[in-house]
Amino acid sequence: MTLAGYMLGQFSVAQYLEFFARILVACVCGAAIGFERSKRFKEAGIRTHIIVCCAAALMMIVSKYGFVDMTDPNGVPFNGTHGTDPARIAAQIVSGVSFLGAGIIFRNGTSIRGLTTAAGIWATAGIGLAIGAGLYVIGIFSTAVVALLQVFMHKFALSADSMIIGQVHCTVKQSDTFRAAMNQYIEEKKMQIVASKIAFNEDDSATYDLTLRMSQEITLNDLSEFLESNEGVREIRCELGK
Repeated sequence: MTLAGYMLGQFSVAQYLEFFARILVACVCGAAIGFERSKRFKEAGIRTHIIVCCAAALMMIVSKYGFVDMTDPNGVPFNGTHGTDPARIAAQIVSGVSFLGAGIIFRNGTSIRGLTTAAGIWATAGIGLAIGAGLYVIGIFSTAVVALLQVFMHKFALSADSMIIGQVHCTVKQSDTFRAAMNQYIEEKKMQIVASKIAFNEDDSATYDLTLRMSQEITLNDLSEFLESNEGVREIRCELGK
């Protein structure tokens, strides 16, 4: 009998169906987390999370059951297989997926984006491991917890999570008047100046480039209306990011 034949003979049809079910459940769990990310137009969406969770479940199954040919039918290890650790495959998934998550995190000016999505992929891999190990209840419960946390924490953001980064670029003629009005507006809206740059032009105008940390409740319309309400403002450009 070949090794492949021996491997096939170790599992019944019901056991193979169980493996198929674990992989499919892992795909559903990954899709549930990825759906929330895709609705927010994040870099990693449904497909990425499905593949990560499915692959993690597959590798967990291999880690647990892919080494039955290391023993004879009586469970006695073959020569040279003593001290092996089949669980090492599952252990490497935790660190391996971290590199995938690192590729999603990137810096945009003074803000860093992708942290939540990267953490979600790491959690998705853990869920895939749980499903692959047959821990359906824990895997499905963790899926619900992660998905609900992402939904509710976006609606009810706390502390630094409730802040966004705004870029303000404008050219004004009356620099001193605008500066006083801008400082008052920043104080009223409880903003923080992350970075600022002022360039004085030859026509006695000044160009302001400001990076502000502000509440998510402040919109582009709010910034534009404030800038337009100041006399002498010639050019306006506002951008908001997470």
